[in-house]
Amino acid sequence: MIETEILSAPKTWKDTLWSATKLVFKIAVTSALLYYVFGKVPFKDIKNRMLHANYWWMLAAGFIFFCSGIVSSWRLLSFFKSIHLQLSPKFNFRLYLLGMFYNFVLPGGIGGDGYKIYFLKKRYNLKAKKVFWAIFFDRLSGLWAIGLIIVALILFVPQVEMHMAIPGSVFVIGTIIYYVVARKFFKPYTHFFFEAHAKAVLVQSLQVICIILILLGQNFTGKFAPYLLSFLLSALAAVVPISVGGAGAREFIFTKLSGPFHMNVGLAVYISVAFYLVSLLVSLVGVYYLLRPSRLEEGLPKLETEADVENNLI
Repeated sequence: MIETEILSAPKTWKDTLWSATKLVFKIAVTSALLYYVFGKVPFKDIKNRMLHANYWWMLAAGFIFFCSGIVSSWRLLSFFKSIHLQLSPKFNFRLYLLGMFYNFVLPGGIGGDGYKIYFLKKRYNLKAKKVFWAIFFDRLSGLWAIGLIIVALILFVPQVEMHMAIPGSVFVIGTIIYYVVARKFFKPYTHFFFEAHAKAVLVQSLQVICIILILLGQNFTGKFAPYLLSFLLSALAAVVPISVGGAGAREFIFTKLSGPFHMNVGLAVYISVAFYLVSLLVSLVGVYYLLRPSRLEEGLPKLETEADVENNLI
């Protein structure tokens, strides 16, 4: 979830206490969820699956996840263009990678989205609110794409005893309301609405392919749809900021759905852990730009002021 704070130290002891309380709460929830999960699935089962995985398929999964990151940063550019913030794709991707790294190392703090808000606000003297809403709608487009693919996958999971018209209608009506509200109250951010949401579908589709490759790495020959649907539902659960980086929440959802969806619970939890590790390894690329900030800013356009950006609107 996007934090509204901008990487500033707490100003009072109450702020410090609240930040510490949130972090302790998230750690406690994460620990409780993982304790439950590994009470159902022995950790050695996950370890054995990891040790005996086909690493060529895992390498392919890592490559596809990296590609999803490229498309995701490209999607964010659409929303930055909406506020007339013109960034080069290369710089935007470098900033995206650094943001991914911060999402892992700052689990109880601001995270990558807050860092991007801070950096772009400082660099271009923009109002933080403008950058915040651009990133917020970028995240929202991702959730919309997850919803679309979930509706499509329900067709292939017979255990979901629900007529397709119900989730389909809910999604269509929700999409119309979403667009109307965005168009009425956040019109500048809808200039590239359809372009950005098409990119969002591509991002989530690549991540679904990543899960398929992880399954193939386990020599899986069964039905993919229940595992893919569970993955997307767990992604929605991970958005709720009650655990550290979504850890525990994803595994909990996989564990609970393994029964109704007739999945191997050990394989289901392994998928979640493997995907987390793949995303962690890719995010470590961002360390390079933390250690070499000059490479992060290489090729940046000249500094602009808020007045310059507003003049572009005329």
